Amino acid sequence: MITRVRVKRAELSSPREPTAEERRAVLRRVRDAFAQVQGQASPMYGVAAALAVAVPLLAGALSGHAASGSMIALGAYLVALRAPEGPYGAQARSLAIGVVVVAVGAAVGGLLSGHLWPTVIVVPPLIALGVAVPRIGSTAGLAVLLSAVRPPSADVLSIGLLELLGGLFMTGLLLAPWPARRLRPLRASLSECADAVAEALDAVAEDVGAPDPEPLDAVELTNPDLLAVTRVPDWEAKRRAASESLTAARATYRLYRTGRGKSDPTRPERLIDGLARVLHETVTLQAVLEAAKNYPPDREWREETQTAISALAARLRLIAGGIATAGEAPLGREESAAVRRMGRAAEHIRRAGLAGDEDLVAVALISQVRRSIDRIAGEVAANRRLVAGGLRIGFGPPRMPGTLDPMPVWERVRRAVRTRSPAFRQVSRVFVTAVVSMAVAAALGLSHGHWMTITAMLSLRATYGETMDRLVQRVGGTAAGSAVAAVILTLAPGQITVAVIAFVFALAGFAMRSVNYVHWALFGTPLAMMLLDFSAPADWRTAGERIALTFAGAVMSYLAVRLLWPAGHVERLPVQLGRLLGTHADLVRATADVLAGERTRLPHDTIVAAERAAEAVAETRLRLGHERLPDTGLIDELGTAVDAAHRTRDHLIAVARLSRAEAVDTGPVPEILDRLADRFEEAAALLDEPDDLDPKDLAPVEELDEELADLDTHLSTITRRRRAEIKAGVDREEVTPLRQALLQVSSTRYTIRSLRRDAGTAVESSLIAAVTRP
Repeated sequence: MITRVRVKRAELSSPREPTAEERRAVLRRVRDAFAQVQGQASPMYGVAAALAVAVPLLAGALSGHAASGSMIALGAYLVALRAPEGPYGAQARSLAIGVVVVAVGAAVGGLLSGHLWPTVIVVPPLIALGVAVPRIGSTAGLAVLLSAVRPPSADVLSIGLLELLGGLFMTGLLLAPWPARRLRPLRASLSECADAVAEALDAVAEDVGAPDPEPLDAVELTNPDLLAVTRVPDWEAKRRAASESLTAARATYRLYRTGRGKSDPTRPERLIDGLARVLHETVTLQAVLEAAKNYPPDREWREETQTAISALAARLRLIAGGIATAGEAPLGREESAAVRRMGRAAEHIRRAGLAGDEDLVAVALISQVRRSIDRIAGEVAANRRLVAGGLRIGFGPPRMPGTLDPMPVWERVRRAVRTRSPAFRQVSRVFVTAVVSMAVAAALGLSHGHWMTITAMLSLRATYGETMDRLVQRVGGTAAGSAVAAVILTLAPGQITVAVIAFVFALAGFAMRSVNYVHWALFGTPLAMMLLDFSAPADWRTAGERIALTFAGAVMSYLAVRLLWPAGHVERLPVQLGRLLGTHADLVRATADVLAGERTRLPHDTIVAAERAAEAVAETRLRLGHERLPDTGLIDELGTAVDAAHRTRDHLIAVARLSRAEAVDTGPVPEILDRLADRFEEAAALLDEPDDLDPKDLAPVEELDEELADLDTHLSTITRRRRAEIKAGVDREEVTPLRQALLQVSSTRYTIRSLRRDAGTAVESSLIAAVTRP
């Protein structure tokens, strides 16, 4: 480990120039920015936004009040930009905030109209506030800015009222399906969760008896169809995806205000808990199957086991379909013939072991495999009954916020400023960029200078890579969209035609916005120009100014992300890595308590805390990958630490679930867990002072090797005593302490060794990453 640290330090001793490969990577980034697909199209969202924008324009054109119609349409446009997601209740709260912000912002913008320098003072703080408070977003800054660039009006309140009406109209259209589709977001989340858990089961089934994957892994394949049939599904990736789906399902459920407490859970809540138990038992099953590869019985068991697991995965998919279709899809039978056949095969092996024809350790492992499959089958059957009964959820009274005390918010702000957190740096960077762009526009008297500010505020992201992707997408899409807008606004015979064209562009832009930002820049640019210039159509000159000012805003964003202070993710790494090690130490202690009988199961909060700590490091790793010259060595080391942490958590879940309610002699397993927890805590303590960190200060735990050897001896002793117990005439069907101990220790032995290896990898990679960070 020390050699690896010295090599890393040598690599970071002097800055380097971009290589030819890195320059080619920039060109690939430009190409990928236009080709990437980030989400799915939202046609219904596009229709609602198009109606909210086009109807006021048509009404204004037909009634002779084009300016008022364009203001109402602009209010609808600004609220539509929020794109609320989740349950309709959450959407309603988000849209309500948006409507209020748009109305107030429009009134403030009306007061600032015709006053350039006061606008420079007022707008940038609102833009920065939107970055700091996601609920506000860019709505406040855009509302004030787009209202301030309009001609001065004596009736400022009417401007806010008109945009308020537009926002309410958009809100009504988006929430109109609420009564009929209230549970659809929850059903979609639960269905995706069941599918993800089913894929994790399939990954376990594919790995049963799978041949050595190294020869195929050495072959480079680009065809996705060939990859699907030649590669065994990645268990760790599938398990992680299932865990993330469970977290998302819980978050979606919490957005529904049911008025029910934990003592009276609803059906959806019980279903989420049931799927979580299926996933945890799947983790246990995978660990036992890995152990069984080293101690396989002589009789055939793999085919029946694989079929049973695949059958359970198929039943989960039927449940997912039943959830998604509100019970219209068939749920299948409650019993599984494949599970029964696996039970008969396991019973045949057990009887052979009692007769002395099979190794008792192999018999114990297959018995544990059967036990896990039976548990999963029972949970799947219970979930099927829940879905068959209907996933109903009631209405609850509105809840007041947990606290109205502003001090917690103020403390978070003070901590962000004191630690110069990445969020604080991003807010500051956006604020400075907005001030500079607006000051330049005011000093030069640019009539359409707001386009430069809009480009800068919407394109500047937290990292270099994300900012460059957004700049490429916005500049390219805006150039094409401005040209299209100039042609349309020049050739359009009248306002009614422009309103119809605005409907088409709003439909295409909002429907395709989540797919790729290029589409939004392409269709949203003509739409914005039509809304702002509806009563006085623009021409080619306006389009040319828009393109030039967009390019100028892109240059400002580029200079900001290059010249202003770094994002600060590297500086936070020691804290995040220390939290990762500390939470996993707590999880190891909790597992030891389960084996000691002090707990009945692992606390859910402890598992979630460890998982979130690992995900925070993974998020930082992703951010570092978006830097201009990413440190690939540091990124790889963080990936190793995160993957090892995920495997460590899986091992601990398996060890805890393999323990039985009855007290058995687990040998040195609790002591091994205590030593691993000590190692996690000692490493976390070293990360408290990262500048003085030296991995040599972490002394090796020599007792672990001795205790692992004691575990092997303990298992051999239990096996001999169990054989002697059977020879002494003890009924082979009788549940004795020796039988219990053999079942538990033989199942956990392989997992404990894997746990020791992965825990050591997580600690070592975390320390190396902390030492070698730039």
